[in-house]
Amino acid sequence: MTAETSQTLDRGLRVLKLLADTDHGLTVTELSNKLGVNRTVVYRLLATLEQHALVRRDLGGRARVGLGVLRLGRQVHPLVREAALPALRSLAEDIGATAHLTLVDGTEALAVAVVEPTWTDYHVAYRAGFRHPLDRGAAGKAILSARQSPSGDPGYTLTHGELEAGASGAAAPLIGVTGVEGSVGVVMLADSVPERVGPRVVDAAREVAEALR
Repeated sequence: MTAETSQTLDRGLRVLKLLADTDHGLTVTELSNKLGVNRTVVYRLLATLEQHALVRRDLGGRARVGLGVLRLGRQVHPLVREAALPALRSLAEDIGATAHLTLVDGTEALAVAVVEPTWTDYHVAYRAGFRHPLDRGAAGKAILSARQSPSGDPGYTLTHGELEAGASGAAAPLIGVTGVEGSVGVVMLADSVPERVGPRVVDAAREVAEALR
């Protein structure tokens, strides 16, 4: 800690991080041990966080992340979308296909930004807010490939007909963005994805990642 930082705020943020990393919650004693502070301090931190709905305690006294964190998280989407739009516009115009930014939302892939090309006669209608399982479609599978890639460079993913009959997709995961798990991709009406699309999607994902850092 330095003179310019708040010890109490630091501890409160550490509580939220600890709770976010567990599915079953933590007791006051467990938090006290992990933070290296006495139980009274933990009680005060939890009481303050509960007032803002950032923490909740179940009947057994275990603390868990509260719904207020989800509300804060929803406000992140517009910021992420704004940062990604230039790269998505360039990708859509270059490829002539609908470009999208997709983020993880629980067990689903959620499209948070979509840009359609302006010069094509037809293209796939793909709307922001569209959800699908992570294990279906290029966007979700690209995210899963990043989770499974020890090198941190999983490349791109191609799919056909998994979300819409006759449509093919290509997507690449966002790499190196703390707190954001997602992918950038395109969807087009085609039997297969042209060879140049995959590398171009990887470049766009890299541009978006740099904009979000």
